[in-house]
Amino acid sequence: MKFLNWNVNGLRAVMNKGLLMPFIMEEDPDIISFEETKMQEDQMTFSFDGYLRYMNCAEKKGYSGTMVLTKKEPLSVSYDIEGDDHPLEGRVITLEYEDFYYVCAYVPNSKDGLLRLDYRMHWEDDLRKHLLKLDGKKPVIYTGDLNVAHNEIDLKNPDENHFSAGFSDEEREKFTVLLDSGFKDTYRELYPENVQYSWWSYRTKARERGVGWRIDYYVVSERLMDKVKDSIIYDQVMGSDHCPVGLILQGESWK
Repeated sequence: MKFLNWNVNGLRAVMNKGLLMPFIMEEDPDIISFEETKMQEDQMTFSFDGYLRYMNCAEKKGYSGTMVLTKKEPLSVSYDIEGDDHPLEGRVITLEYEDFYYVCAYVPNSKDGLLRLDYRMHWEDDLRKHLLKLDGKKPVIYTGDLNVAHNEIDLKNPDENHFSAGFSDEEREKFTVLLDSGFKDTYRELYPENVQYSWWSYRTKARERGVGWRIDYYVVSERLMDKVKDSIIYDQVMGSDHCPVGLILQGESWK
């Protein structure tokens, strides 16, 4: 089974560049999920043959948003996480299948100066509760732009970024807490010494200079890890300031 995830930084933009559909057709994933779709469902003019589509759109137009395409109809679909104090930013979609839950998330950025760090910490706690609740029923596949480089190996210039959004001690600790709760970072489990990145700043032409961060993940319940055949960073795929990431599990692909 193959799963893909991509923060497209504007779904219409990457579609208009003609880059998304060839990638989907070549990789033929069972599920592909997206962050930063930046559109409302009534603006969707694209069709994805062979896939069912589920969208969670932000209340604010042109902002955030997630989407999942799947070859197989899920048993259930839910949107967002529990808590009545989270703004409607379209950040989470949860699909239930017979053997697992698939959770796509666009984790809030803490902003320059860590201005949104307090909210980020609260969101992380509620997201972890959501994942643990699901994990109590069946294994979880958790993916998305998680907006954190967990360890120094996960970004080019760690010494310069200890107070930067995405590499603050607080954000890194929350990710550690999640992993300690019974989850595995699939890429780092398989490739403990690899240096690959999934995001590069547009501002400084960072991709051309090889200055990146690994902030896009596939995280799975510990009991799924022995079924993980590969965890992939498609760092040669263009079209966004992020590149896609992928997960391959043992099991028959959905037709």
